[in-house]
This record gives sequence, C-alpha cells and structure tokens, in this order.
Amino acid sequence: MKALAIHGKEDIRWEDREVPTPGDGEVRLRVNYVGICGSDLHYYFHGANGEYTIREPLTPGHELSGVVDLDPSGRLAPGTPVTVHPARYGPSIPGLEDRPHLRPGGDYFGSAAANPHRQGGASEYLVVEEQMIRVLPASLPLERAALAEPLAVAIHAVSLAGDITGKRALVIGSGPIGLLVVAAAVHAGAEVVGASDLRPEPLDRARSLGATEAFLVGTDTIDDESFDVVFECSGVGVSLTQSVRAARRAGTIVQVGMLPNAEIGVNLAPMLAKELTIRGAFRFSTEIDDAVSMLAESDALDSVVSHVIPASDAVQAFALARDSSASAKVLLSL
Repeated sequence: MKALAIHGKEDIRWEDREVPTPGDGEVRLRVNYVGICGSDLHYYFHGANGEYTIREPLTPGHELSGVVDLDPSGRLAPGTPVTVHPARYGPSIPGLEDRPHLRPGGDYFGSAAANPHRQGGASEYLVVEEQMIRVLPASLPLERAALAEPLAVAIHAVSLAGDITGKRALVIGSGPIGLLVVAAAVHAGAEVVGASDLRPEPLDRARSLGATEAFLVGTDTIDDESFDVVFECSGVGVSLTQSVRAARRAGTIVQVGMLPNAEIGVNLAPMLAKELTIRGAFRFSTEIDDAVSMLAESDALDSVVSHVIPASDAVQAFALARDSSASAKVLLSL
C-alpha cells in the first residue's frame, strides 16, 4: 500500500508500506479522504507543531472517512462507510470524568507529541481500534463525512459558550475551523453571526454558511461591546485583544485558535470592568456524533470543501491548503 510520511520541514513522501493486519478489537479501513488541518501544515512547513517536533517519519491526518476493509470480529461488513474519532484517552482522574479529552496520557492521530509518534490516517489502509469507529448514515457522502472531526471541534467550542440562542456571536478568523464555527453557531440558534478575516474570500464563504455580518480586517470596524459571545479562531494575540473589546459586558470569549507557545502581547484590561469569561477550547469529547448527525442533515457544509487532490500530489495540496485566499478545506483523496 501507499502512505504519506513527513520526514521533516517541507519533506513529504508518498511511500510504500506493508498492509497492516488488524488484531483483536481492531478493524482495518480503506481510507478514502483525509482533510489537511492546521497541525498538518505546521508539521510539513516547519517540521514541528508548537513544541512537538518530528523525530521520525510521521503520517499526517486525523480528519478522515473511508470504508471497512476487514473486521475480524465480523461485526462490520466490508464496505461499511465510517469516520473515526481520532483520540485515545489517558486514565480517568477525579474532576475530569466527563471531559476525557483533557486527561493527560492520551494521544491523537497524526501527532508527534509522543515518541514513537502516533501515526495518522493519510494511508491507503489504516488499522484502528473498534471503539474509535463511527458508522455513517447512508445519506452522508464520504467526502462530506471527512468534515466530521473539525466540525466536532467547532460544535464543542460553541457548546463552551453555553446557550447562545438569540444571541449575537462573532467568529474571528474564517479559515476552515472558523467557517465550521459559523455553521455550528447558526445551528445552535444564534440570532446574528458575524465573521471577520484578513481576506475577502473567506468572508464570502462565511456568508454562504449563514454569517450575516462580515468584517474585513484593516477596512471594517468591529464596534466595542457589540457581541454577546466571541469565538477567536485565528490563534493570533491581537485577535484576542479584539475579542475582549468586541465582547459585551458579562459576555463570553471562547479561544478556539491555537495560540503560540510563547509570551504574547494581549490587552486584557477591559476584561475586568466587563467581567468577561474567557474559555479555552481543546479538541472535543463526544461531539463527533453530533457532527455526523449535522452533516447527514443537509449538504449545506459541502462548500467548506474547496479542493480534493490526490494524496500523491501532497506538495501541491499542502501549498494550496496554506493559502486561505485560494482554499478552504483541502481533502487528500486516497
């Protein structure tokens, strides 16, 4: 079989590998689509994602869909369409019983956090643990199903803001995750969803998903205290300062974008007088099941997928995924 492997900065290879054999409690999948996410881009273009450096060839990808190839237990028939929850959790600890994604000691597909690395899904065949599999409804195409993992991240982030029914919500940063947060906020009942970005093309995509107010950074002004809840999806410190200004008194900010692991300049002074709540969002717990249901409801999110490129053309795909003017979510086809 073939698999992608990142060997270091801007060094990705389409390699031959042995077809894996599933053991007890495991299932072999034939992977169809894998989404390129922000962490994949960091591993490829920088050789590291934050503090996690590539120390051995890493197969990227944790946003995937495919079909069952072999289930030794016989429970899942060959050809069954599936997606995968890409996390394995650490042991339960007091206080985190309902937040398994926050437990230390777990891992995630396509991550160099551990050594040896946790290999990802960008391979023709993939063996996963049975409990990680989510069988897809017949109404959900495999291409759209590759959005289940990032949509779960977005749904989780929106849930952290509490009930947003009838509220004004602002999404700062309209990349793939920001777009899905826009869709999740609309789905959750926000009365108004605004979106901001540095470029006009992402804002056009946000409008197509239900954003009714759009702000081009450097041109349009976001009024102070104009939104009940703000989702910061860019991971840029100055945007967190903007979030603090834009949030209304007693409002909520959810930090979705990954901030750099460094001291950054952020003005939090208005947070005190407004008694704001700032919450971090990290991956998700069970929301992938909600994401599958939401994706099966309609084809509204198909526009988030802007390109599907063969995995053998990974260099082109990663370059395109890096350019937010030209692309939204780029899928690798296997």
